[in-house]
Amino acid sequence: MTNKQTAAPQRFLTGITTTGTPHLGNYVGSIRPSVAASTGTGAESFYFLADYHALIKCDEPARIQRSTLEIAASWLAAGLDPERVTFYRQSDIPEIPELTWLLTCVTAKGVLNRAHAYKASVDKNTAAGNDPDADVSAGLFMYPVLMGADILMFKAHHVPVGRDQIQHIEMARDMGQRFNHLYGEHFVLPQALIEESVALLPGLDGRKMSKSYDNTIPLFTPREQLKKLIAGIVTDSRAPGEPKEVEGSALFQIYQAFASEQETAALRLAYNEGIGWGEAKQLLFERIDREVAPMRAHYQELMNDPAKIEAILQAGADKARRLAKPFMRELREAVGLRNLGAQAASASRGKAAKSSLPTFKQYRETDGRFHFKLVDVKGQLLLQSNGFDSPKDAAQAIVLLQTQGAGALPGLEDKLQAVPGVATEAVEAALQQLIDAKN
Repeated sequence: MTNKQTAAPQRFLTGITTTGTPHLGNYVGSIRPSVAASTGTGAESFYFLADYHALIKCDEPARIQRSTLEIAASWLAAGLDPERVTFYRQSDIPEIPELTWLLTCVTAKGVLNRAHAYKASVDKNTAAGNDPDADVSAGLFMYPVLMGADILMFKAHHVPVGRDQIQHIEMARDMGQRFNHLYGEHFVLPQALIEESVALLPGLDGRKMSKSYDNTIPLFTPREQLKKLIAGIVTDSRAPGEPKEVEGSALFQIYQAFASEQETAALRLAYNEGIGWGEAKQLLFERIDREVAPMRAHYQELMNDPAKIEAILQAGADKARRLAKPFMRELREAVGLRNLGAQAASASRGKAAKSSLPTFKQYRETDGRFHFKLVDVKGQLLLQSNGFDSPKDAAQAIVLLQTQGAGALPGLEDKLQAVPGVATEAVEAALQQLIDAKN
């Protein structure tokens, strides 16, 4: 059997915060690559509606509910198959906030101090002469830990994100590494997955397309409204016939995110030959609408049937919790949040198992030298040592026998005494029992 055949499936995970209507930037930077990844072989895909994250940014319940509906409908309209993937709402997985607390306890405050969103708020306050933490909630400060829990809970290998989100993936890795170091290997350390050409899509004003800047183009806006918004994309004052620069052109970058390499090369040439901005915007409109129009019709059907979407999300939550619940039990056990009765029974079983194994006993004789002996479960002597000058030397010899078994006997020949009536095979078998018990 080849390595390829035995390799575990790669897991992809991504989410969108439920605070607004999905726009073209969400589509090319997250929804489209995520849906594409979900159709590949050897992939397990997880998609979630980040409504806990929304509470950090929005205190309008109706807006969060509406956004949750719109984002779910957008993903499904874009081709997400809920039978093939795990599609769920963050707040339907109670294990996620519990994991957030476990990660909080291993995450250094200094790491969170460096988070981009928190630093931006501090810098803004400082520039205005305000207290650095004015209007900064603990939710904003802890945002990266919640995101880390989202990712680490499902052992994601790859997280499709925009370039501005790479830091959060790196922080999730740090949290996972710290936890693994303290409590053993439990978490998979994720990698950011970025499409270099479309990771950050510009908006109408040339800045990053973002709800915060009010410069977005809604993904499923009606056709005529789409055309009107594209017509409003900021361009320079160069007239038709004048060569135009593709570098820094929001219009060109948006087109490139939807077009093939051949189409992009053709528009690059048209820029060089002086295409008019009106004509370029018409090309952009046609190219986007060609991809979005079929999805737009499906989106409207879904928006008209919210109960159907709710049923899909509940089924996805059941699927997600089949993984989250046992994993959370494992993590609780790892950190010491354990059933006391079960722990006592486990300790009892451990003592019983230990008592059924051969045992080394170290002691000091009246001559002041240190000795050890190996006895079987009935107390019968199997092996006896000569005297050592220090207890450390005797202990080191024991460790060699415990770890190397019969292989250590030749090197310790002058330190050991054969016991009359005990076969070498019996000693070797006892040492092997100790090694097997550790493995």
